[in-house]
Formats: sequence, C-alpha cells, structure tokens
Amino acid sequence: MDSKNGILFVVGAVLLSATLILTSRDPAQGQGKMGGGVRHTVVATDGAHLIVTDNVTDKLYFYAIDKDAKIGDELKLRGTADLSEVGKPSIKPIDAKPQK
Repeated sequence: MDSKNGILFVVGAVLLSATLILTSRDPAQGQGKMGGGVRHTVVATDGAHLIVTDNVTDKLYFYAIDKDAKIGDELKLRGTADLSEVGKPSIKPIDAKPQK
C-alpha cells in the first residue's frame, strides 16, 4: 500500500504542476490582458451599422455607412464611448469626426 500511495502522490503533484504552468503562461500575442479571452466583441450589426467593444481598452466603437450609401458599402467610424464610465449617471460619446 505504501508504494501505491507514493505513486498517487507523484501523479497528483505532476497534474497540479502542469495545471499551474498552463494557467500562468503569458497570453499569446493579440489576446490582450484577458489571457485567452477575445479582444473585440460585436455587440450589434445590421449591414448598415456595426457596434463593437474593445475588451482590452474598455471602449465602444460605432460604425455606420454614409446616408446615401447602400447596405454592404464601407462602414465608417462615427464615434466611440469610454466604457470605464459605465455606472455613472451619464456617458458622453466621443464624435470621431464632428458633422458640419
């Protein structure tokens, strides 16, 4: 029984070590600080608009086609919002290119 307990101890120690090594590695390039999570999340899209969050910088990006454009045309950045302000009474969006 003594050697059986020794083997179980070694197997357990190896599994624990492997788990610690795999979970403490630096994230791969492009994965950001979340370590395995996604960098961008598409919140909504309908072909004319695209709302995306950058999970690393806590920013929301809003894209839209031009007024006279058709679905599938180029989406242009219209504005951003700082998601670190979520929970405050109001959030002021940042206009990417102020309209004239």
